[in-house]
Amino acid sequence: MSKMRFFALQELANRKPLEISNPSNKLSDYYGSHVFDRKKMQEYLPKEAYNAVINAIEKGVPITRQVADLVANGMKNWAKSLNVTHYTHWFQPLTDGTAEKHDGFIEFGENDMDVIERFSGKLLVQQEPDASSFPNGGIRNTFEARGYTAWDVSSPAFVVDTTLCIPTIFISYTGEALDYKTPLLKALAAVDKAATEVCRLFDKNINRVYANLGWEQEYFLVDLALYNARPDLCLTGRTLMGHSSAKDQQLEDHYFGSIPPRVTAFMKELEIECHKLGIPVKTRHNEVAPNQFELAPIFENVNLANDHNQLVMDLMKRIARRHNFVVLLHEKPYNGVNGSGKHNNWSLCTDTGINLFAPGKNPKSNLLFLTFLVNVLMMVYKNQDLLRASIVSAGNSHRLGANEAPPAILSIFLGRQLSSILDEITSHTSHKEMVGEEKTTLQLGLGRIPDIMLDTTDRNRTSPFAFTGNRFEFRAAGSSANCAAAMIAINAAMAHQLNEFRLSIEKLIEEGTGKEEAFFRILKETIIASEPIRFEGDGYSEEWKQEAARRGLTNICHVPEALMHYTDAQSRSVLIGEGVFNETELSCRLEVELEKFTMKVQIESRVLGDLALNHIVPTAVSYQNRLLENLRGLRETFAPEEYEILSADRKELVRDISKRVTAIKMLVREMTEARKVANHMPHYKDKAFAYQENVRPYLDSIREHIDKLEMEIDDEIWPLPKYRELLFTK
Repeated sequence: MSKMRFFALQELANRKPLEISNPSNKLSDYYGSHVFDRKKMQEYLPKEAYNAVINAIEKGVPITRQVADLVANGMKNWAKSLNVTHYTHWFQPLTDGTAEKHDGFIEFGENDMDVIERFSGKLLVQQEPDASSFPNGGIRNTFEARGYTAWDVSSPAFVVDTTLCIPTIFISYTGEALDYKTPLLKALAAVDKAATEVCRLFDKNINRVYANLGWEQEYFLVDLALYNARPDLCLTGRTLMGHSSAKDQQLEDHYFGSIPPRVTAFMKELEIECHKLGIPVKTRHNEVAPNQFELAPIFENVNLANDHNQLVMDLMKRIARRHNFVVLLHEKPYNGVNGSGKHNNWSLCTDTGINLFAPGKNPKSNLLFLTFLVNVLMMVYKNQDLLRASIVSAGNSHRLGANEAPPAILSIFLGRQLSSILDEITSHTSHKEMVGEEKTTLQLGLGRIPDIMLDTTDRNRTSPFAFTGNRFEFRAAGSSANCAAAMIAINAAMAHQLNEFRLSIEKLIEEGTGKEEAFFRILKETIIASEPIRFEGDGYSEEWKQEAARRGLTNICHVPEALMHYTDAQSRSVLIGEGVFNETELSCRLEVELEKFTMKVQIESRVLGDLALNHIVPTAVSYQNRLLENLRGLRETFAPEEYEILSADRKELVRDISKRVTAIKMLVREMTEARKVANHMPHYKDKAFAYQENVRPYLDSIREHIDKLEMEIDDEIWPLPKYRELLFTK
């Protein structure tokens, strides 16, 4: 195995950056060239079919079978211009990846000896993949295989390689959602309806509210040869052992530093392919940890942004291989250096062009802003456990709570300026006590809030849910996650909160309270009730943990326990109450997430046991035998007194290696037994808890002994690439 390590290093030394050329010097010449967007639809579809698709996207009007045939034919003709041979329904099962089954356009003609290329509306609208082979939480038995994918008309089709990809939802034979897209679309519809109804209390011209998302994708790159020499990276996505490098990120010299040439070539090709697919990637830079990087796009509506993020993660993996890299999307691939997250920047905007999280130019629009701001506070406060459940995972649990990522405690950072405005509102007993700058309906006497707030308050990188001027940044999502998990929770919870807020306002008005006074009273009550969720300080500190406990905020680092909150009373009132899930679907989600956690820890345990017993222990024993041979030579060469002096260090080393080898073998044996006990537990919940509490701790215990051996054994025979090689070889 050590030969493979050194062969990998030798191969890596000869790597050269690939030459990447832009298709054109003008980005607009090829941007969206592989997307069946509105421009392509106008060119390839009859006018009535084009108008029907636009009405379906903007108004939800169903598409008829006749129109579907026209769309399918136009889509096929466009795809053929890009030399496409196959089509697929592209969907997002509960595997944290995407799925696709490719079919050719080939069909028999009237004569069975003739073949033609055809793509019908029936094939565009619906297909039937196997619903039992994907995670389904017990909804489908092995012998009940039927499931359906159905076209999501709001997300445009695109071409990758020679395949036409059609974004779809994925549901079971009995209608339950088995994917991320279906509940995401329902959550977006819920927040649209609830937010629009609140907005219309201010402006009757507002008819739609759109949720937007800007994701920031962090990732590591590792050379392909080194990756192949690390079975733990190959099988689990993270290093289950490895002593820290003498130098890692202490100097923070990698952050925003010059990008290595091989990485620049990879990034350039990735951006070209993204732009062809209409993915508006804009920002790239080095992240804090060595060989860690970030990619970020311009904001888009949540559904499309989420599709694009899933597509980007797949593109990254495939393009990286061409550059002899492997992309690591695990949240914590290396111990002791920063892990990777995926910040979700979320905002709500009206169809009249108003960003509801941006202060306006007059007290009326300021009140609209404050209404939504205050409801976000209450949403996070009441649903902190649901939001945590939406981002917790086996991988992300290694990252959350460390001094590199938001803590598991949910809190919101607003900045001093906004906090003082909210405090001012609560200091008055009536809206009449407040003095404003203008006479405007629904002004509550509030003074004007500055339009640009990006520089009027600092940013807080330790806050899980931070206000950043015109949006909220949910920083706790993991780098490998599907953004939809967090976006489902946030938008469904926001819809629920806005509905409660509106009903409270309407109730007061029905009881005879004036509109301005009703708004003032409910805003004040909400600000006071949600005050515990506001925190301006260091979210990493021990003091904050103690303060959060005093405030009644939860801090759950136990993964299965955190996931169980998907089905507590508050989460059910949100997810089921807003029609995002039904009872069966919500139970299914919980079971799938607990099983994913269990299986990932199970795999890590098996991989570590194998590496420990079949790679590390034999290497340690081999080196120990060399030491024993050396000791025999010393004994034969030197007098007893001198021998005792000269051999003391080697005897101690032999003793230490023996102790660690014995400990490793004992711990692996105990871990295996704990795994067997957990595997025989009848309920998936009990199994997950057993893996968290009785199996997972062994991973760190075994690792500690292996990492010590790495520092004691001759580098020449150590079998696995070391951290200094994984992190610093370019």
